[in-house]
Amino acid sequence: MSWLVTGGAGYIGSHVVRAFLDAGIEPVVVDDLSSGHAEFVPDGVAFYRGTILDTDLLAEILRRHEATGVMHIAGFKYAGVSVQQPLHCYEQNVVGTMSVLRAMERSDVRAVVFSSSAATFGTPDVDLVTEETPTNPESPYGESKLIGEWLLADQAKATDLRHVSLRYFNVVGSGTPQLYDTSPHNLFPLVFEALLSGRTPRINGNDYATPDGTCVRDYIHVQDLAEAHVVAAQKLDSEVDLRPVYNLGSGDGVSVAQIMEAMADVTGIPFDPVIGPRRPGDPARIVASGELAHADLDWTMRHTLRQMVSTAWEARRAAGQDAGR
Repeated sequence: MSWLVTGGAGYIGSHVVRAFLDAGIEPVVVDDLSSGHAEFVPDGVAFYRGTILDTDLLAEILRRHEATGVMHIAGFKYAGVSVQQPLHCYEQNVVGTMSVLRAMERSDVRAVVFSSSAATFGTPDVDLVTEETPTNPESPYGESKLIGEWLLADQAKATDLRHVSLRYFNVVGSGTPQLYDTSPHNLFPLVFEALLSGRTPRINGNDYATPDGTCVRDYIHVQDLAEAHVVAAQKLDSEVDLRPVYNLGSGDGVSVAQIMEAMADVTGIPFDPVIGPRRPGDPARIVASGELAHADLDWTMRHTLRQMVSTAWEARRAAGQDAGR
C-alpha cells in the first residue's frame, strides 16, 4: 500500500511524508521544486521531479507504485501574491487539482486527502469558525482552494471517489531539525530573519479589540497537522465514512504579541517589536473549532506555543549551520 504525496518536498508535505513512514505506509513524492527542496525527501522514498499539471506522469506514478490514494498538498500557497498573479494561482491550484483527479480516474485510485485552507472563509463575522460557517474567500488563493473542494465533491458524485478536505490557518514549528519553513511570506521565518540580521520585527497594528490589542489567529504545529492528514488517509483506506470537510483549529488562538514574546524568550534575543499601522482587511480575530476533527481524526493540539517557536528556531539554526559548511 502506498500513497502519492503531491508537494512532498515542501515544508508541510515533507512532514506528511515522514508521518506516513511512521505509520508504516509507503509514501511516493512528486514535486516540481518550485518551493520545495529535494533534500527534504527522506532517503529511500521514491521521488519524481515533475509538475502536477502533467497528468500522464501522475497516472504512470500511481500505476507503477500501486497507490491506493493521493495526499494532494502541492499548490500555489501565497494569498497575497495570488492577487497579483491570479492566472498562475488558478492554473496551479484549479487546473492542477483537475489533473490529479484525472490521473486518479485513469489509474483507478479512489481516495484523496486535499490540503485545503481556512482562506476559504475570508473574513468571517463569528468568534469561532466551524465547518458550518459560510465560505467567502477574498483572494484568488482562497477561491482556488474552495474550487478544489468543489471539484472533489463533484467527482465523488460522478464516481466512487472517497475524499476529505482539511482546512487550516497558520502552520508553524518543525517535527525535525532537518525540515523548516522557507516561505518568504510567513510570520515565523520573517521574524527569525529579522532577528538574525539585526532588524526589529514588526507588528501591524496594536489597537484591535483583543486582550492585548494585536490580531489573534490559529497557529498549529506542522507535526500535528501532518499526523491528522495521515489519519485521514488511513480512514479513507479503511472506507470509514468521513465528513467532506474538517477544520484543524485550536479553538482559542494566540495573539501576534504573544508570539513575539515567545520569540524573544526562545531565541534569547530581547526586542520590543516595532508597531506599524494596521494592514487593510486584517480582522481582529480568526479562530476555528477543531471539535469535529478531534472526534473523527484524533486531531488535537499536542504542541504548546513555546514548542512551536522552539522547534522552528532549532530547525532554522540547523539550516544556518548547514549553509555555513
